[in-house]
Amino acid sequence: MTQAGLSQDQLKDAVAAAAIDEITPWLSRSTVLGIGTGSTANLFIDRLAALRDDFKGAVASSEASAERLRGHGIEVFELNSVGTVPFYIDGADEVNAHLHMIKGGGAALTREKIVAACAEKFICIADASKKVERLGEFPLPVEVIPMARSYVARELVKLGADPVYREGVVTDNGNQIIDCFEFMIDDPVAMEARINAIVGVVTNGLFAARGADVLLLGAESGVERLTPA
Repeated sequence: MTQAGLSQDQLKDAVAAAAIDEITPWLSRSTVLGIGTGSTANLFIDRLAALRDDFKGAVASSEASAERLRGHGIEVFELNSVGTVPFYIDGADEVNAHLHMIKGGGAALTREKIVAACAEKFICIADASKKVERLGEFPLPVEVIPMARSYVARELVKLGADPVYREGVVTDNGNQIIDCFEFMIDDPVAMEARINAIVGVVTNGLFAARGADVLLLGAESGVERLTPA
């Protein structure tokens, strides 16, 4: 339990409710939403179910989220048939004052980054424990083509990371994940580009070149609405 007696799940549910309030005025029967992956996104999906007749459907960043959406009677579309989405709602493993994030704890980082790139507004929903001054305490995930895993790991060592293969995990794209430990990040935008330039990297979990536009942060005092510093 947190200091004032609210559990982390209660804080996550509070930001999920705040995200519903954020998007509801903009929904129409033609709206297709972008929906992320993870425990906080799941709570948002569960709350979104009550509004399923007020919008057209959603694009999901993972097969798990797509299945949850369909379970609530929400139609799931392919991004290629939609083009852009007005909102992308997703959680984060870490987020700083500039609304740069580390994401990918659930191994959905590539599809999350693609949907985020196609969104007019990225709404990040997170509990207060995810807000940090400097990114990197949470291990940075890197999705890699399987045959390149060892090469990419050697290149990540040169950047100062301690790379660890996430055993037993295969992404929805059929790739593998390397987690970078002991890797504090001073310039997330530059590091995102540098890692992505390594041959064999699909993408990495730094969401800095395209960070969040709004952060709904669940704190003991209530939900804070923050924009990039």
